[in-house]
Amino acid sequence: MTTKLSVISKDEADLTPEEREQKNILVSIANTKPNDYEKLFSKLDISNNGEITLQEFKKALLRMDHPVKENEELVKRIFTSLDTNNDNKVDFNDFKLYLTVTDDQILQGFKKIDQDNDGKLNKQDFAHYLNKKLHLSPTTESVDTIFNQIDTKHDGFVTFDEFRDFLLLMPRLDGSRIKTAFQYIVEELDISSDGDVTVINQFLNGFGYFLAGGISGVVSRTCTAPFDRIKVFLIARTDLASTVLTPRKVIEERISHRTVIEEAKKAEAHLHHKTIRSPIIQAARTIWKQGGFKGFYVGNGLNIFKVFPESAMKFGTFEFTKRLLATVEGVEDTKDLSKVSTYLAGGLGGVVAQFTVYPIDTLKFRLQCSNIDANVSLFNTAKDLFREGGLRIFYRGIFVGVAGIFPYAALDLGTFTTIKKWLVKRQMTKYGIKHEEDVKLPNYMVLGLGALSGSFGATMVYPVNLLRTRLQAQGTYAHPYRYDGFRDVLQKTIQNEGYPGLFKGLVPNLAKVAPAVAISYFMYENLKNIFELETNK
Repeated sequence: MTTKLSVISKDEADLTPEEREQKNILVSIANTKPNDYEKLFSKLDISNNGEITLQEFKKALLRMDHPVKENEELVKRIFTSLDTNNDNKVDFNDFKLYLTVTDDQILQGFKKIDQDNDGKLNKQDFAHYLNKKLHLSPTTESVDTIFNQIDTKHDGFVTFDEFRDFLLLMPRLDGSRIKTAFQYIVEELDISSDGDVTVINQFLNGFGYFLAGGISGVVSRTCTAPFDRIKVFLIARTDLASTVLTPRKVIEERISHRTVIEEAKKAEAHLHHKTIRSPIIQAARTIWKQGGFKGFYVGNGLNIFKVFPESAMKFGTFEFTKRLLATVEGVEDTKDLSKVSTYLAGGLGGVVAQFTVYPIDTLKFRLQCSNIDANVSLFNTAKDLFREGGLRIFYRGIFVGVAGIFPYAALDLGTFTTIKKWLVKRQMTKYGIKHEEDVKLPNYMVLGLGALSGSFGATMVYPVNLLRTRLQAQGTYAHPYRYDGFRDVLQKTIQNEGYPGLFKGLVPNLAKVAPAVAISYFMYENLKNIFELETNK
């Protein structure tokens, strides 16, 4: 027997009408939950065996004339959400667990829409919420359509019970059941003769992630171009003496690694102690002598051309893969993804981005390692490269690159997302915030977190990045040596420079990566808000 809750009379006197209405709603939920769950489950369990399959679920929704009964995608989404233990069938325990969470979410949504807190929703409440909170720009007709579907009693307002009955089996896509209902029911009805607005909206929403990622990459890379230039310079040079300007003919004569090392030691022995500087400072001075301030931005135009699609594909694929894996895991929100899936999504984002721009990357390294005094043009560099080995040469070192980019992107994006979740929960506890979507991390946290995650990932995979760059830059003015493949470049690097040689250029790389990733995440997180890509209301 279910024990009914009651409102204590002496408490009622202290409550405002709005508070009394809210309390009655809570009492109503507590009193009706057990019976409602059992009745609804029996309607869906058309075979009366205590379990519901997907096919039975589809038939049950047709019998109930549910609003999404004919939408194959949404029906599957709902069933996946109900199937909490992923055994492809729903029993009452699954059903109860789903509805317990759903009831709380629906109540919070009702409170957000109910502007005057009177326990009733009118058309103005819906119009305001759809327009101001969900940014859906509804027409008067579309508001009427969704309101009339929820207002089953047709008395001009929606009670919580009507609101709850309508949304109880509605999937919560992008953090909002009302948004799901509006896009998949109202908009589909409006323009079925002209096209599917839902698909267009989803495309534009997805495109927004790619656009935000692309812009973020361009801004961050331009700000840190000089550090990238120094890093590539140091990676290409195999000894300290080689950072000094040397004619190309002389370098070609020193093609033997042993000769280079012996001459480097002699050169260093004759250097005055006052003129000896760190490789980073010496590299910066050499670049300045070669091309002045402009020398630090050699290849940056190509860099921007490369980084926009690279960053766009990285962030866009990351978001797309998270949504795909959320479906596989049976969770409605990507915030609930497991850590493994989050890191996997990050790695795949990096791989797709790497494949997309790898030829441009090769061309950029070639340009940066050319003789600046010779005024080598982008077109001539590309033409010479193609003449040397055709299209295939533009992908030289691709497998090494992918081997390095997957763990880097996984560590970078995965670490950022994981620590961000922790920071959000800490902010919720600190300030007493109940819902994650209401937490907005301050920009200094986003910047610091981006710098940390980027530096961590870059350090872990730096040796692979160095070897890939040398494979791409081989045979150039700055790096005239040739390699047979990954094993060859690895062996020769260790043989001639020792294991520390695998980390040559790491310091300027981190000096570039930390601010670059920080700026990139800072831009990306803020652009997502500007583009209204995450409206978790």
